[in-house]
Amino acid sequence: MIGARLKLARAAAGLSLRALEARLTGLVTAQAIGKYERDEMMPSSSVLIVLARALGVTEEHLLNTADVELVAVEFRKQKLTSAKDDATVRARILSEVERYLEIERILHLDSAAADLPRRRSVRDMAGVERAALALREQWQLGDDAIPNLCEFLEEKGIKVCATDLPGKVSGVQALVRTTTDARLPVIVVNANDPGERQRFTIAHELGHLYLSVADGLDVERAYMRFAGAFLVPAALLKREVGEHRRSMSPRELLAFKLLFGMSAQAIADRCKDLGIISRSALAGVFSLFNARGWRTDEPLAFRKERPARFERLCLRALAEGLISESKASELLQKTVAEVGDLLDAPPEGFDAPGPRL
Repeated sequence: MIGARLKLARAAAGLSLRALEARLTGLVTAQAIGKYERDEMMPSSSVLIVLARALGVTEEHLLNTADVELVAVEFRKQKLTSAKDDATVRARILSEVERYLEIERILHLDSAAADLPRRRSVRDMAGVERAALALREQWQLGDDAIPNLCEFLEEKGIKVCATDLPGKVSGVQALVRTTTDARLPVIVVNANDPGERQRFTIAHELGHLYLSVADGLDVERAYMRFAGAFLVPAALLKREVGEHRRSMSPRELLAFKLLFGMSAQAIADRCKDLGIISRSALAGVFSLFNARGWRTDEPLAFRKERPARFERLCLRALAEGLISESKASELLQKTVAEVGDLLDAPPEGFDAPGPRL
């Protein structure tokens, strides 16, 4: 039966039943589509073809019954404003993860376990700092900035996806349960955000997956503190900035932005958290940035974080003849011509922290 798959594909496309009916130019009514989704009726082969084409998937995708399920999902920054947006985002997450798991199955790769330690309880901000440092030590990161956060976390078995999210949502972390009952951690970042915000969001969502915050501690602030501490360890920051400062210039903060891979405003906030600058000095920095319009459009926007493993796996399977060009097109959500161009084109440059030129 195709009901659940069809409903998922429609939600991922952001279409209502009426909107899908209009896209099918009267071939099938909204009422009939609703019956397909409830498995009260099965579409004919000709209708299945046009449904798949309208939703940007293949007929095989709609007929596939290897579903995954969202066990838990939490949106960063604020909740979505409508049930429709919520359903659309959840469907996109499942669609992304489903395609990711499918190519791993085709290549016989194990995706059952992520190299993520057991959740760590924290009761105060000092505990958050220690937790971030412990995770960096576990992963042997030392004190240096992490050049490509997406690539690193994917090596650790954490699925990272970049997709269109509503403007008020920076990121999502979720647990996905597969048919084998494996629970996979997933981080989804807004593909429209600048690179420095994406990096902070990914680290923030990692905090959600790793920390268990005690009652009485500001949960959101704890995850923000974790993100800053994971991206820029206290020892590294104090070594470069100094133990105590009365003020910091915009140029200096922007230079540290390039060095650490975190926004200048987040670096200033981290300096305040560590007692390097005072709260009043931080307010002065924010006031200056606000006057220059930099609070919303900070200079030296980073190249976007780009999860690349999924694409590499798809191209590997295609090159080895394990999937067809049409299957690669479905998995990558690109046209067959675009997939052909990918095979012949050089990859994008190394995504180390740096300005978008």
